[in-house]
Amino acid sequence: MRIGAVLLLVWLVIGAIAAGQRNYYGNSAPSCANAGTIVATIAAGPLNYAGANPKVTCR
Repeated sequence: MRIGAVLLLVWLVIGAIAAGQRNYYGNSAPSCANAGTIVATIAAGPLNYAGANPKVTCR
């Protein structure tokens, strides 16, 4: 159980680093699409470095 929690934490940290490298945190106009893209990027974790580039659009 602890190994799974550690792996999940590492996965999310890698995703947060990827979002930071894409300058998603510095956007001055917060919106649903920006928040969704940040969450999707963090959830994708290491897949961001394998070519994943999740984008979210809201209406």
